[in-house]
Amino acid sequence: QVQLVESGGGLVQAGGSLRLSCAASGRTFTMSTMGWFRQAPGKKREFVAAITRSGGYSGYADSVKGRFTISRENAKNTVYLQMNSLKPEDTASYYCAADFSTRGGSLSRMVNEYDYWGQGTQVTVSS
Repeated sequence: QVQLVESGGGLVQAGGSLRLSCAASGRTFTMSTMGWFRQAPGKKREFVAAITRSGGYSGYADSVKGRFTISRENAKNTVYLQMNSLKPEDTASYYCAADFSTRGGSLSRMVNEYDYWGQGTQVTVSS
């Protein structure tokens, strides 16, 4: 089992920044690809970013590329999402997730391919 706990959400004005954190416990953190997803009211959960086990490779949704940065500190069992230049359309609940499958080094962007999920943290961007 893996427990994931997100933090760092809040209310911010458009153009502002937030840093989300996700603390993991349980199964070996370094064996998992980590991802961030988000879900706005009435919409499907969507991929935001993911990072490989070593942290050497990351991938982003087109909507956040150049504004968001995913990183991880394996010594602290924590993954981060730095969000800059926030827009009202970034408003959503943000979830971190762990994928323990071996995918030949590739990153999954599919919700159903992640094994464990946190409870989410709310990000609200005002215009």
